[in-house]
Amino acid sequence: MALKFAYWVPNVSGGLVISKLPQKTDWSFEANARYARIAEQVGFEFALLQTRFIASYGAENQLEAITLAAALASVTKKLNLIAAILPGLWHPGVVAKMIATLDHISHGRAAVNIVSGWFKGEFHGYGEPWLDHDERYRRSEEFIRVLREMWTKEVATFRGDFYRINQAPLKPKPISQPPIFQGGNSKAARQMAARVSDWYFMNGNTIDGLKAQIDEVKELAAREGRTLKFGVNGFVIVRDTEEEAQQVLRDIIEHADAEAVEGFRDQVRFAGKASPEREGMWARSTFKDLVQYNDGFKTGLIGTPEQVADRIIELKKIGVDLILTGFLHYDEDLQSFGERVIPLVRQKEAQLEKTVESVES
Repeated sequence: MALKFAYWVPNVSGGLVISKLPQKTDWSFEANARYARIAEQVGFEFALLQTRFIASYGAENQLEAITLAAALASVTKKLNLIAAILPGLWHPGVVAKMIATLDHISHGRAAVNIVSGWFKGEFHGYGEPWLDHDERYRRSEEFIRVLREMWTKEVATFRGDFYRINQAPLKPKPISQPPIFQGGNSKAARQMAARVSDWYFMNGNTIDGLKAQIDEVKELAAREGRTLKFGVNGFVIVRDTEEEAQQVLRDIIEHADAEAVEGFRDQVRFAGKASPEREGMWARSTFKDLVQYNDGFKTGLIGTPEQVADRIIELKKIGVDLILTGFLHYDEDLQSFGERVIPLVRQKEAQLEKTVESVES
């Protein structure tokens, strides 16, 4: 299967790195409509809209994900729109209705990313309880089960510890089953993905680290009689030479907003300590890693178009199905990646397939 390409929608101000380096990236609807049209023209299949309700790590302004996804659906034709959802601030029956509506608006292009939450300030600010780490994942699993119940049953009934649905209809149903994405590195997150999710998003990591994660979650899913697909986050810096690309990375780190990075580190450390493992998704992340808040530098998509394409093929070989990209300058880099890297990846995929067929025959 051909690799899929996705991009982080910059619907939150401040860009995709916690740095004071100027970024040619705009969070407005007008800019995001432009980025979405460009993305689908140059080969991206998915767009992931972030969920944020209160400023964190300098993200002062936020556009809500489902609302923006509906707006972007009206200006695109092919792009699949993944709206991030935060259980605890939403009721799953209401979200099931909203996503079904989005699926009709987009003619079958709706998807969700269930985010269990790390930022206590959002729950506090909105007057909702802050649950322990594994309880947040239990709630997310129930949330997903309610979505599926509403989307597939004529009348939905659900009895859980967090949600109750009492013979509730949902009409119209989605055109197709919206795929369900989730992330998280903890044991609870991996087990939840194996039981209920369609896609498992991974933070940036080394090839060996990602392969170990994929192998573990595949095994957990197999025990449940299920399969799922894997996406990895990667921050992309493509330039004409490797030195130019590495210099951009050095500039980002040199101009990092140290106060915001440390604030983010404190928040995620606090959230992670509530897990049975006593560490969360960013427990092993350095200051440099946290400047791109989903460890995107670790994935190694930094260099010339050829180098980045080669790295992406290595990710494919270990079982990655989707590359989730972020950029410094969306006004330039999104289109550049689509025009300079995605075609190279397609060529290398074809060569890889011929090699495999030759070996098998």
